[in-house]
Amino acid sequence: MNLTKPFLVGLLAGSLGALSAHADERRFTYTYEPETLPQGALEIENWVTLRSQRSREVGQDKYNRWDLRQEIEYGVSDRYTAALYLNETSVSYRDPATDASQSEFSWQGVSLENRFNVLNPATSKVGLTLYLEGRYSGEEAALEQKVILGQRHGPWKWAFNLEHETEWEDQLEKVEGEVGASLGLARDLGKHWSLGLEFRNENILPDYEAWENSALFLGPALSFRQERWWAALSVLPQIYGWNNSASQDGNSQLELNDHEKLNVRLLLGFDL
Repeated sequence: MNLTKPFLVGLLAGSLGALSAHADERRFTYTYEPETLPQGALEIENWVTLRSQRSREVGQDKYNRWDLRQEIEYGVSDRYTAALYLNETSVSYRDPATDASQSEFSWQGVSLENRFNVLNPATSKVGLTLYLEGRYSGEEAALEQKVILGQRHGPWKWAFNLEHETEWEDQLEKVEGEVGASLGLARDLGKHWSLGLEFRNENILPDYEAWENSALFLGPALSFRQERWWAALSVLPQIYGWNNSASQDGNSQLELNDHEKLNVRLLLGFDL
């Protein structure tokens, strides 16, 4: 946490200095919407995600994980948007077996995101965008795919994502699969604000051999937009989870081995 605080302050200060034209605002933080940037548009996004509270039974009391991402996004065409990310993570917890505190700040590599709009929501009944993201850090790698659906109906907007990710860990020797889905529904409250709900499901499949666990999250999503920048915040507590792992978390209603009781994400977007 001591390393993270000055980094976040500097990140926010640098972002506020980048204001210029109208940004491609989002209403959700976990659920992607099908719109892509116009050709030639350039945008900066800063991501801050807090994943808090695991279980004493898995040796991670007072668990907090901060995921930080800095993104630069470019509209290659009106249908194709590419983005480059820099990723960092800060993890802290207390080991109840030894009463020792653990903390680590680590580099999580570079990501390249690609989004291609197949059906424009402005001209189709439902918008459809395909998503592909690769990440590499030297010791770990990941490949993620999404199918993104969504549409606007007056002041209402919804989006639905189907997700799959393969991760290679431990010097690329260990393989883990993740599948999930997310759903967002929001209503505009005037020109600047929108308020909604976001639902998320995450499932982990080690070596693609077994369905180890599942977690469900549900909570409010709030966004604010101005002519040249936007912000979105989601607060998603875990509402249900289960675990088939031998490493039990001591909770029959939540999955606290690989997931947390609370996820919070803040996005800030600015045009260049």
